[in-house]
Amino acid sequence: MPTSDIGLDKTLADLGVTQPEQVALRFAKIRVHFQEHFQTVHDESEWKSFRDRWLGRKSGVLTQITDNWLKPATPQLKRAVGASLNELRAHVESQIEARRAAIESGAEESALARERVDLSLPGFIRPTGSHHLIRQVFQEIEDIFFSIGFSVVEGPEIETPYYNFEALNIPEFHPVRDDMDTFYLELPTGAKTPLLLRTHTSPMQIRTMEKQKPPVRVIVPGKVYRRDNPDATHSFAFHQIEGLAVDSDITFCDFTGTIEYFVKEFFGPSVKTRFRPSYFPFTEPSVEFDVSCPFCGGTGTAAGGGTCSKCKGAAWIELFGAGMVDPAVYGFVNYDAKRVSGFAFGIGIDRLAMLKYGIDDIQVFFQNDVRFLRQFP
Repeated sequence: MPTSDIGLDKTLADLGVTQPEQVALRFAKIRVHFQEHFQTVHDESEWKSFRDRWLGRKSGVLTQITDNWLKPATPQLKRAVGASLNELRAHVESQIEARRAAIESGAEESALARERVDLSLPGFIRPTGSHHLIRQVFQEIEDIFFSIGFSVVEGPEIETPYYNFEALNIPEFHPVRDDMDTFYLELPTGAKTPLLLRTHTSPMQIRTMEKQKPPVRVIVPGKVYRRDNPDATHSFAFHQIEGLAVDSDITFCDFTGTIEYFVKEFFGPSVKTRFRPSYFPFTEPSVEFDVSCPFCGGTGTAAGGGTCSKCKGAAWIELFGAGMVDPAVYGFVNYDAKRVSGFAFGIGIDRLAMLKYGIDDIQVFFQNDVRFLRQFP
């Protein structure tokens, strides 16, 4: 039934409609017309055409009813036309929306049917990923320090000379900078301060103490950079965990107990430890911490006879540097050096991993060789 057959191109007066009952009959015919044509809508293109035919703003059926029937209607008929039009609009919109959802659902079901997996086919063996060995060692160390009350903080790999050197009691022209100078960034002319890749994670000592009053117990894992010539035991980029504990009554005995607890948890209870006097600008007193060689059992002799190649017969291996925080450092963070004390240490993660797992070349940590990585799932 074309819409012209139900008089949408004429006014109600032209159609001879003068009573509300006649209005209801006219709208009943339109609803029948809608349902007949609605049954022919089966796909998205048909749905869009049908929607525009009925709901189009310029020439849609509902627009024609509004323009030709409602607006020119007499006051006696306007209320009846408006009510019937609202009912028809609600019915048309709900039916069209329902058909849209049905069409989309059908399309999705068809796509799923095309992509359905045949469960009778042999499955694919997909490799399972794992953490890199360095990340595993990081996690192991963090767990050990978590167990005794330390928390983890992280900081930027790009630092200012103030945090990387000066606030750690390493002023400009200090001789130790000769061994620790690193890669400086090329900055625009007029930049306020130079920037460099951090040479240790120690700057987070200062950043943490600036934000937090004692007690402080943190470890700082991360990547660091130094101007080094790469070889089997050195790399310009490596990994480190810095440790810091500051409180009102920390002594060297607390420091010793903490470090020995960590080493025996990491390497096992059979290892022996010792301190040797050393020097670091930000600790006083400073020590080097050694552990009995885990490869020869601290004997200096290899299992097959001869000198142990790992410790060179010394029976001891240097592990890391540490010491009590130099009181001068507290001045940079407004701590009262007469009321607080603490200790700090810096552990090379790559070195610990090499010692624990018998790795003799630090470069393998950065080569992404799957054959190496698969040995540490």
